[in-house]
Amino acid sequence: MSGVLYIVATPIGNLDDISLRAIATLKSVELIAAEDTRHSKFLLNHLGVDTRMISCHEHNEESRCADILNLLTDGSDVALISDAGTPLISDPGYRLVRAVREAGLQVSPIPGANSMIAALSAAGLATESFHFHGFLSSRAGQRATQLEALGGLDGTLVLFESSHRILALLQQLLQTFPERQCVIAKELTKLHEQFLCGKPAELIALFDNDANLTRGEFVVLIDNASVAGSGQLEHEDRQMLAVLLDEVSVKLAVKIAVRLSGKKKNELYQLALELSAGDDIATED
Repeated sequence: MSGVLYIVATPIGNLDDISLRAIATLKSVELIAAEDTRHSKFLLNHLGVDTRMISCHEHNEESRCADILNLLTDGSDVALISDAGTPLISDPGYRLVRAVREAGLQVSPIPGANSMIAALSAAGLATESFHFHGFLSSRAGQRATQLEALGGLDGTLVLFESSHRILALLQQLLQTFPERQCVIAKELTKLHEQFLCGKPAELIALFDNDANLTRGEFVVLIDNASVAGSGQLEHEDRQMLAVLLDEVSVKLAVKIAVRLSGKKKNELYQLALELSAGDDIATED
């Protein structure tokens, strides 16, 4: 009988946030494949787990697949863990999971801590619809493009960000989501856990007044859900767009209207197209 690849969630901060099933699995498997063995050794020592461990990260994942497949085929169980939280969520591992499934072998999740879900549960934003993007590009231009695209999604937007880029992200949120409520979940489950709430300008002011806020790891949530009744744009919205369309392109008119009204970009864009239909109005910059 072949073995099972277990995808085991580990704590995101507080070491007690691990299930009894996860501990039992880590103790019973033949091998633990860890994103960083030095980092995970601290957790395993804390749990009293002495199972053999190898590294499996983005740079060696493909080469590790063959060794792990051989173990599974021979009947041994293997656990995959990341540095923190649920593996494969903005972490390596999908190549291994895909290879195991393509080989007809079993993959079984051992659920547990996840910073995205933890942040959503305590942020006070709508969770009927949310969109997770993880880390945006490190390049400002590409990051701006990504944020612009995310602006067209209806629901709560969830991002990850690091300490050395959080201020730059907030400045770009001010440009793209100036009137949207945001929540920054900082150092989740750790001693200095904080939830910072406000519009981008208000959050920037908080960070400007306390340089220590930039330290740590962040989950950034943006309330991009449609406001009540936004499906029926008001008469003032039509008037505003009509005036703008007399002077600028559809694209620029919509961008300005979003900034002024706080309404959804896709709704305003559809209205702009309707207003410009049959008129000689440019749709490009």
